[in-house]
Amino acid sequence: MPAYLGTLGAAISILLITFLLARTLWSDSELSRYRFGWEFLIGQTWDPVQEIYGALPYIYGTVVTSLLALAIAVPMGVGAAIFLAELASPGISDALTFMIELLAAVPSVIFGLVGIFVLTSLLKSVVPILKRVLGFLPLFQGPFYGVSIFTAGVVLSIMIVPFIISISREALLAVPRSQREGSASVGATDWETTWHVVVPYASKAIVGSIFLALARALGETMAVTMVVGNSPQIRASLLAPGYSIAAVIANEFTEATSPMYVSSLVELGLVLFGLTFVINGIARVLVWRVAAPVAND
Repeated sequence: MPAYLGTLGAAISILLITFLLARTLWSDSELSRYRFGWEFLIGQTWDPVQEIYGALPYIYGTVVTSLLALAIAVPMGVGAAIFLAELASPGISDALTFMIELLAAVPSVIFGLVGIFVLTSLLKSVVPILKRVLGFLPLFQGPFYGVSIFTAGVVLSIMIVPFIISISREALLAVPRSQREGSASVGATDWETTWHVVVPYASKAIVGSIFLALARALGETMAVTMVVGNSPQIRASLLAPGYSIAAVIANEFTEATSPMYVSSLVELGLVLFGLTFVINGIARVLVWRVAAPVAND
């Protein structure tokens, strides 16, 4: 009974902390919510002097940089996890996994510095190639000055790929050997066994790792602030500068002098909290749907 009560208390405390966090954001954003209502979510003007605040450019920047990071990190992370779990020798797999776990522990400000001093110069050589190949798309049109939504997405992808690799690798290694032996017994090759048996069996954990990485990307502050360009405008091109919710809160909260300014920044935090909550809910539904066919098999 003491063990049961202790673990129950630990579980309830998580719910309590989440509730208190949401309640604090809700109450402290009352001024902004009362004045702007739902227009806060679709407004594109952020003017502290006139006290007019709209969150859409920041929502756009947050979502686009995070989705771009996923588009880059998911193929790289899942592919690396398959190699480390199924194809590499144990010695190579353990050594590379150790390095990947070290990469996950690097502070975000270091990634921001690398983005400013290394990645922006590298991308100035890569972007012209992308524009020649994909320049017909609005996403890759316009000038590129280094700091941009594209740069922020690449930096975020580097930051989140270790999470995808580590969790996906452990999920692949946890697949019972009987699954592999059963596939091999009917004449499947090693790659066929990996792709058609092992990966689907571990798909629930792999999808979970992807959305865990997305949650990290949505809330990232320092690295994005340093390379995104901090321009509160919505542009179709990924090569243009942008802004994110976490970045604007970090940049402007200490400068907020009026109650409405503070309330608007807190409401941005509430929007980010809600956005993360919704995306994690969608992730849970997707995990259930992915896991259902495997369970039925």
